[in-house]
Amino acid sequence: MNCRSCGTEMSEGASTCPSCGAQQLAPTLEEVGAPGSSPPERLATPGVPAPGAPSIASGATAFSFSAGRWSRAERITGVATLVLFIALFLPWFGVDFGFGSVTVGGLWHGWMYLVLMLSVAELGYLAVRAGFATRPFKLGISDPQLWLAATGLNLLLTLLAFVLKPGGSAVGWRFGAFVALVAAAVAAAPWAMPLLQARKGRAR
Repeated sequence: MNCRSCGTEMSEGASTCPSCGAQQLAPTLEEVGAPGSSPPERLATPGVPAPGAPSIASGATAFSFSAGRWSRAERITGVATLVLFIALFLPWFGVDFGFGSVTVGGLWHGWMYLVLMLSVAELGYLAVRAGFATRPFKLGISDPQLWLAATGLNLLLTLLAFVLKPGGSAVGWRFGAFVALVAAAVAAAPWAMPLLQARKGRAR
């Protein structure tokens, strides 16, 4: 053991220090700890993790919505996709009678539910893009390729639904079909135009 005053090494159980003469008191329970007890835990300090506690990975970011993270193409596609989503519930086809009319919406064609789900997924992806400074997940393809595939499929399915009008000449188009077709074309345009221009340049 060592002297509690000057630190000189002493024999175990000595009551006074042979160097400085200081009285050596028996250690208290707080200093040595009760038998079988573990060292006292340090109180947590706000903002400082306790010893042994898992730390937050560096680079992790909290969700903070900012539309400024969208590119111009994403803004155009986002607005057009929202219009397309709404247009699916508007009248697309109808038959007029002398006393009224009967109409059906864009979801009359069963495959248009795929357009509905794709539109929701696209809007959700835009929300994630605006909410995080860095993308919280990785995809196997680039953003332009992803947008071209999603909006191109929406345009194809919407065009088919527009052309394949049920009931032949007795049934007419309603404004919802035109709104949806224009919205699907506008949503795909920012991603398809650069590709078409690049092919046109190579052809020259």
